[in-house]
Amino acid sequence: MTHENRSTHQAHAQSFGQAAEAYEASRPGYPLEAVDWLVPASARRVLDIGAGTGKFTRLLRREDRAVLAVDPSGEMLDVLRARAAGIETLIGTAEQLPLPDESVDAVTVAQAWHWVDVERAVPEVARVLKPGGTLGLVWNSRDERVAWVRELGEAMGSNEAYGPAAIDEHGVGTPFADGETVEFAWTQRLSRPGILTLVRSRSYFIVKTPEEQEATLRAVEAVLDGHPAIERDGVIELPYVTQAYRFRRS
Repeated sequence: MTHENRSTHQAHAQSFGQAAEAYEASRPGYPLEAVDWLVPASARRVLDIGAGTGKFTRLLRREDRAVLAVDPSGEMLDVLRARAAGIETLIGTAEQLPLPDESVDAVTVAQAWHWVDVERAVPEVARVLKPGGTLGLVWNSRDERVAWVRELGEAMGSNEAYGPAAIDEHGVGTPFADGETVEFAWTQRLSRPGILTLVRSRSYFIVKTPEEQEATLRAVEAVLDGHPAIERDGVIELPYVTQAYRFRRS
């Protein structure tokens, strides 16, 4: 990655705090089946890295389980705390976790592993995991095999469509072994304003100029206007594919 690309990547990664409420209001959740598959029922202490506003974190809660949330954005964690009492929140990153060695049974990273420095994050995650603990990675992708969804992605200027396994580009490696993967197809129900809020929550939108942002929103509305049948009773069903990956610390 060149210095210019690295700077752009970092700017995108650090942009989410500016849109924490939009992120919470519009970003998709995750199928409960994916959560149960990623995290063993026996896990009593689970760490969610890049927790953001807690979209995935909240789904980890169980009566007999402690859940910890780590994120570099205090603004995002403020939203999480307001909506999820009982979850411990900590400022930190995958590369520098504020936790002792071998202190958690499982680690999850939802929609965030592509932001990390894998060479630094992998040993740090391994450090805080107990031997035999699991690392679960998960991504939501719009299913752009559907024509109108593909048009929506083009209007948004997004590269987050469903495609080849995300893990192929953002790997893991030693000391994690026995990698497994599964996919879940589902839909997110949004209103038309909700679609526009979803666009506003994306890093590539947040870093645009006001003029570029306005042009993007107009392009998205043009797609929705061109497909009136997708909106029924004020609801748009946006198809997603959730790709989940599970690794065990050797």
